[in-house]
Formats: sequence, C-alpha cells, structure tokens
Amino acid sequence: MFIPSDLPWALRGHAFTTAQAAEHGLSRRVLQGRHFIQVHRGVHVLAGTELTMDVLVEADLLQLPDDTYLSHVTGLQWLGIDIGSKTPRHYSTNTTSQTSMRDVVLHRRQQPLRGEQVRGRPTLTPERLLVDSAAMLPAAALVQVGDQLVRRGFLRPDDIVRFAVTRHLDGVRAARRAAPHVRERVDSMPETDVRLLLVSSGLPEPAVNVEIRDDDGTFLARGDLVYRRHMVLVEYDGRHHAEDSAQWRKDLHRRERLEAAGWTVIVVTAVDMQAPASVVRRVWHALRRSGYVGDLPVYDRYRWKTLRRV
Repeated sequence: MFIPSDLPWALRGHAFTTAQAAEHGLSRRVLQGRHFIQVHRGVHVLAGTELTMDVLVEADLLQLPDDTYLSHVTGLQWLGIDIGSKTPRHYSTNTTSQTSMRDVVLHRRQQPLRGEQVRGRPTLTPERLLVDSAAMLPAAALVQVGDQLVRRGFLRPDDIVRFAVTRHLDGVRAARRAAPHVRERVDSMPETDVRLLLVSSGLPEPAVNVEIRDDDGTFLARGDLVYRRHMVLVEYDGRHHAEDSAQWRKDLHRRERLEAAGWTVIVVTAVDMQAPASVVRRVWHALRRSGYVGDLPVYDRYRWKTLRRV
C-alpha cells in the first residue's frame, strides 16, 4: 500500500510523468489512487501539492514539444510582471503540434523563435513577449509592461522601439504606439497609469523618479512624477499607512521638508484613480498656482487607455 511519505524526494513538490513515476517504482494503478492528482493526461502531482504557476508550467512543459517557449502574458508573468490573466497559459513552438490540454494555448510559429532560460524554463525574449501580448492587453497596459521590463533590467526603452519598428508580427502596431511612452526608473504600474493619465489629458509630461534638492543642494526626496519648473510633485501611494505608523510618520516628515522648500505635493491613491478627471484637475490647479499657463486639460478615457493622440 502506497503512503505519501514513500514518494521519493525528487518528485515531491514537482509535476512528473507516468514514465518518471515508474522509474521510482510507482505503478499506473498507484497514480490513479487518492494520493495523486492528474494535472494533464500522463502528468501527476502528489495530492496536496499547491498548484503554483511554477508547478503548472512544469506540468505543461512535460507534455509540450521540446522547442516550446513560455510566451505572451504567461512569459511576462514568468519574468515577475503581474499583468493579464493567469489562465489560459500561453506557449509558442515552431512545430505543427496541437494540444487539448486544459488551460493551455499553444501558438504555432513559422519564423524561428528565440529566447533564453529564465528560472530554469525556456522563455521568449522580453521584447517578443511584449509584442505578442499586444493582442491581449490594452495599449496603456503595454506601457506598464514596458516600464517594468526596463525597471527590472530586461530591456532599455530603445530596445523596445527598435524591435517594434523592425518586426512584422501580430500586435506590433499596438506595440509601436506604446513603445515611445516607455520610460526608465518607473517603480510601479499605477505610477505609469498616473503619468499616462496626465499626459493624455494635455498636461506636460513629468520627469520620472528624479532627485529633488533645495537651493543649497541638500537632498530632500526622490519623487515619482516631478514638475521641477513648477515645483509640483505627484506621487502614487498604494500603501496602507494605518498598518505602518513608522512609515506614515516618515512620509509626513518628508512632505513637511518638501513643502518648507516650496514644493506642492499631490498624493494620488487607488481611490483617487476611480475619479481620474479629478486627479487631472488637482494637478492642473497646482501647476497654475506656480505659473503654468496651459489650458484646462480635457480628460478622455479613450485617449488615456488607448494612447490615441497622446
């Protein structure tokens, strides 16, 4: 009689094939018992194993062609970027293979695929992941992805532009619209969203994550979105200060230093972004008080989310 403690350490916490199980003395009959879960036909895990993305990808690749790469939003997620849906999981191959595996989409490609091992799994190049995901994600989300790929050191902004303008792939037109808006040093996706909201409404583009110093050169802060000429700082705050009183006090002191030096600080939260037109007006009024002469910006959700006429 099989008991879970008998499972070899090499198989614990991992997906494995029927053939791999047989190498360790586990019969098909045992695998059909209550101590195992079938992820795909011929691929199993020990019952109770958490079906994390790592385990599911391992299970998928055991049944997919040898030249398979993680692709589309699945590849982006594998790089650590939280974007798009977790299912189905997307892969690409140069073979003509098809699959009926649950929650798996296999894209067959004619042109040779290029990628590398990321955390032990074959993954398409970051720029290809962005372009392929363009058919699945709104334009503004592509900029979020581009910002994060650059922030994490996978690409430079010029790499995205160069790839987008020299390829003829599905989604490349959307990627071409998004690529010029990708910036360095962007800390978070909501920060990208705020920046695109301001620019698409007609406000000047702020500098991203730059140092702010007083007249004597003393460091005051590193700001998310900075209008240096008008001394206006826009920051996205997604934290819960009620759960961290020390950080809350630190941020208050930081803001006091900035305001004492003549800066206007506008904090934008997730709740604020539910009324984006109000965010735009707050920033415009702050800029106007500091000498900005631009007209009242016009919030347009279509422009914000699609990058049209930005």
